[in-house]
Amino acid sequence: MPRKKRASPGRPRWVYTARMIPSRVPFTAALLAGGKSTRMGQDKAALPIGGVPLWARQIATLRALAPDELLISGPASGPWVGTGVQTIADAYPDAGPLGGLATVLARMKCERLLVLAVDLPAMTPEYLRGLLARCAPDHGRVPVLDDRFEPLVAIYPRAMAAVAAQQLAAGERSLQSFVRAGIEAGWLEVCPAEQAERALFHNVNTPADLAGGW
Repeated sequence: MPRKKRASPGRPRWVYTARMIPSRVPFTAALLAGGKSTRMGQDKAALPIGGVPLWARQIATLRALAPDELLISGPASGPWVGTGVQTIADAYPDAGPLGGLATVLARMKCERLLVLAVDLPAMTPEYLRGLLARCAPDHGRVPVLDDRFEPLVAIYPRAMAAVAAQQLAAGERSLQSFVRAGIEAGWLEVCPAEQAERALFHNVNTPADLAGGW
């Protein structure tokens, strides 16, 4: 069992000791690309980043990890049509990222899921590979940045499909609440992001977020 530490105000209640898991465990990798891109004013997934559509850039990042199953959580009519990547439409319309995550957790073939949001172009295979290497086979792992979870760059066990479905049924769409529930149930470990890793979590939600050479 992970080692518990006493909670401090405003901080995650659980801290876990990093560990290396020597054997490879099969996993599904999913790109979450079902958002409406309202603040961007156009489909974020199709934005060119370094001359490559953002969705394709993120799929290449996931492919580099050699997942046993690769999925896109998003509309069947997205810019990935005809590319051969399996697409899964949300079973919970207008439920935000948690709806897409719940859908993938319920339909994936493997016992654990690595998710990556489409709007995090700085994320690298090396960082994601590190998450996998330090994640116990029957647990998930979620980064923490500035006392907030980063639930869209994370690993989840299949067992959390029930948690997602229960929260959505109760009208709860917060990913922060979803992660806290997983921690309390003993299915998730948290890992604070290092200072040098902060830039990896830069997301692009508005045209202003594209400034700086993307």
